[in-house]
Amino acid sequence: MAAKSDGAAASAGPGPEGAAGGARGSTGGRGEEAAAAGTPGGVGAGSPGPRYELRDCCWVLCALLVFFSDGATDLWLAASYYLQGQHTYFSLTLLFVLLPSLVVQLLSFRWFVYDYSEPAGAPGPAVSTKDSVAGGAAISTKDSASAFRTKEGSPEPSPQPAPSSASDYRRRCCRLCVWLLQTLVHLLQLGQVWRYLRALYLGLQSRWRGERLRRHFYWRMLFESADVSMLRLLETFLRSAPQLVLQLSLLVHRGGAPDLLPALSTSASLVSLAWTLASYQKVLRDSRDDKRPLSYKGAVAQVLWHLFTIAARSLAFALFASVYKLYFGIFIVAHWCVMTFWVIQGETDFCMSKWEEIIYNMVVGIIYIFCWFNVKEGRSRRRMTLYHCIVLLENAVLTGFWYSSRNFSTDFHSLIMVCVVASSFALGIFFMCVYYCLLHPNGPMLGPQTPGCIFREASEPCGPPADAITSPPRSLPRTTGAERDGASGGERAGTPTPPVFQVRPGLPPTPVARTLRTEGPVIRIDLPRKKYPAWDAHFIDRRLRKTILALEYSSPATPRLQYRSVGTSQELLEYETTV
Repeated sequence: MAAKSDGAAASAGPGPEGAAGGARGSTGGRGEEAAAAGTPGGVGAGSPGPRYELRDCCWVLCALLVFFSDGATDLWLAASYYLQGQHTYFSLTLLFVLLPSLVVQLLSFRWFVYDYSEPAGAPGPAVSTKDSVAGGAAISTKDSASAFRTKEGSPEPSPQPAPSSASDYRRRCCRLCVWLLQTLVHLLQLGQVWRYLRALYLGLQSRWRGERLRRHFYWRMLFESADVSMLRLLETFLRSAPQLVLQLSLLVHRGGAPDLLPALSTSASLVSLAWTLASYQKVLRDSRDDKRPLSYKGAVAQVLWHLFTIAARSLAFALFASVYKLYFGIFIVAHWCVMTFWVIQGETDFCMSKWEEIIYNMVVGIIYIFCWFNVKEGRSRRRMTLYHCIVLLENAVLTGFWYSSRNFSTDFHSLIMVCVVASSFALGIFFMCVYYCLLHPNGPMLGPQTPGCIFREASEPCGPPADAITSPPRSLPRTTGAERDGASGGERAGTPTPPVFQVRPGLPPTPVARTLRTEGPVIRIDLPRKKYPAWDAHFIDRRLRKTILALEYSSPATPRLQYRSVGTSQELLEYETTV
């Protein structure tokens, strides 16, 4: 059976002989089919799999420290402006704190409602599992958290007994308490804190539990980390970025020695922006089984890269805005429009609907005002070089206009500010080169690079596997007469025409020079896989996520994920008609 998710089907069944359980496609994009061997960390059956380590816990704790320091310094600064009678600065500072926080809390609470509630009168997604050796009966579920209760180490799932009135009452009370707690947490603007703590809890549970529950908690920890990284990315560029420019502009406008509190606020906002970008890239790479994970050394190099480039960019903005306020607003709007059009022209594929994709492109346009953010699969060297050349030119022009308004002969402080902008941008480029030349997951840029596939025994680049997903796509192209006459050499002249609406299987699978994993269940998703650096569909489609968690929890062996590949002829079934 299949589990529908916004038109997509997910089913779990035995892995056929020759299935691509251990392959990770890295070249096919939307047309690639990738199967995750084991957990999302990409570990095959029988291996211990990825483990939640102490440094992962420390990374989450540091993220919480950055979050609290950024919010606390902004609120402290707003209170200071209010006490000093500077109501305009108080209003702007508080606006950049509250408005983005409200937007993010609403989005986080919406995700919670969707994850924790069942549509009234609507059945849950149909789910079935089969053992890899002998087929078992189908098991349906409505909730990934309560549908299956399997004893650890048992070969088959055991359905939950019918609840009694007392247990049903306790369950309702528990659900009510959870709803009240989540409502209170989000009203206090602590939704991200709750998700950070939950990711930390799930990670520790995956470390302490046995093998079966360990991998289940690890999946859930990755899902929670993906949620909080997306929320933090949205919040920082709606709150910390404008807050940084505002406070720097006020510091430049006042002149003299900077006050301690505005300096702390700008520093916290700057660190928050750099940390969030590096954390987002790390979680994204950790979630993709077709990419090598980002090491913590690489993450720290990314933090320093973004820290210095964003510092130079924000300081150039602040210098220009302190003199030319109207022209600065025009420049920001024009730059955002150009960057948004550039992102849309690249045809990104991050979201599940068209309107969500447009909103996402607009947010990426805001990110491009301050720093580089890769949104397109493939080699990004040329695009990144072009972007940084544009940013360097803009920083030089903005700083030059500000410097031209100063007194060259007596104002030595202005020359120091220009040097700070230039040196900060140069340091950012230096750490970017360190990351790409020494710490990139695929290997050093100037030396031999490792393919994106994480399997080292492959003698050739990772491509679409030979496994055929037996469920037909939702829409199939019409087959032309020329394609029917020469269908890959399988039909010769004089061969009788197939009957009307005959379902003919595709070509036999070609051999793959790789040891393929064939044991264990397979979760097949009737969606083409999204290109990196996009999230996989089971990370952004929450209904699909719940279904996969239910299938994974009920399976005695680690399941493998397979996406539909529209570019592989072995997968498609041809529906032919004759006139």
